[in-house]
Amino acid sequence: MARSWKKRVSTGVRMGALYLAVVAIVIVVLGPLVWAAISSISPQVELLEVPPHWFPHAPTLSGYTDLLHPTVRGLMPAVYAFRRSLGNTLAVSAATTLLCLVAGSVAAYAFARLQFAGKRSIYNLVVFTQMLPTVALIIPLYILLIRVRLADTLSGLVLVYASFTLPFVIWVMRGYFQTIPRDLEDAARVDGCSRLGALARVIVPVSAPGFVATGTFAFLGAWGEFLLPVVLTSTPRAEPLTVIISQFSGVYNIDYRLMTTAGVLTALPPVILALAFSERLISGLTEGGVKG
Repeated sequence: MARSWKKRVSTGVRMGALYLAVVAIVIVVLGPLVWAAISSISPQVELLEVPPHWFPHAPTLSGYTDLLHPTVRGLMPAVYAFRRSLGNTLAVSAATTLLCLVAGSVAAYAFARLQFAGKRSIYNLVVFTQMLPTVALIIPLYILLIRVRLADTLSGLVLVYASFTLPFVIWVMRGYFQTIPRDLEDAARVDGCSRLGALARVIVPVSAPGFVATGTFAFLGAWGEFLLPVVLTSTPRAEPLTVIISQFSGVYNIDYRLMTTAGVLTALPPVILALAFSERLISGLTEGGVKG
């Protein structure tokens, strides 16, 4: 009887500690986003009040209307910069995702199916590049882009982003391709398909969850990148949203309300994308990581 009681108490303590840990993690993860959303609908006066309060007394959507449809002339430079950087971010993220999926799937298929000299060493080298810190490579990348005249350009950002994302795509897709029976592509080869034909017509459709998972991560990584563009870009023609928002308080002298509004608008697409493909993200990464 005493042992049973002690066991129930021990189980209750462990479950309580687990729930507390989960709550703490949720607060840490969602806390900044919730505070940014509340700040975006709070008047500037309330944001500067001491002590601060969670919920605004007079909520307003003026931050969103000012940023999307400005009526104050002084806000126009910031609004134009925000809109241009939004287009830059969309273009760079989409191009990076497409490039990584195309090049990464072909390379992953080669590592999964073909036999060639140095296959294991080359694959290990590709995966090893994922472990290199960005800070250690950013100066050499900057010098390289200057020499090839791609510094401060969207094309340069796409190539740099892809160089950091490709190893991840290759690693996940190689593992995913290895879970697909060879009989499927053998049947396609018998019907006259080439290697690339079998990849495009058979392997790619079957590997849709893996492509969704890696494509989503590639898009999210490019969308939220800050360190690389803040060093590799210097003019609004190539600066993404993350860089423009960081300049709001200094360059354009925008209030906190507008800064948090821009932050919320910037965070919405990745959040919606992650929620929409959450199941495919989990299944794609799980199946791709089993043999990878």
